[in-house]
Amino acid sequence: MAREFTAQMSMDRGRWRLYVVLLNTAERWPEYGFDRALPVPTFTERVNALSVLGFESVPGAEWQWTEDRRDPDDPSSPVVLIAALQVRSWTGVTA
Repeated sequence: MAREFTAQMSMDRGRWRLYVVLLNTAERWPEYGFDRALPVPTFTERVNALSVLGFESVPGAEWQWTEDRRDPDDPSSPVVLIAALQVRSWTGVTA
């Protein structure tokens, strides 16, 4: 059975990036940069990026969007949008 992780997508330095969170490890988190601010990467672009990183969504998982602030202690701080999706290591097996 493939291990499950959380993939997140957020804006960093004016560009969207997608990364897979690897907790309890010293490994570098796999990351994919979209090299643009607009438009927001499409569903298909996100699926393709995950594939490049060696991951796929867990069956039935959906992207969840969360609003955060750059400075959590300052309510006037710019908004940061973060998307998250449960993923698993890609097994290469198709159903």
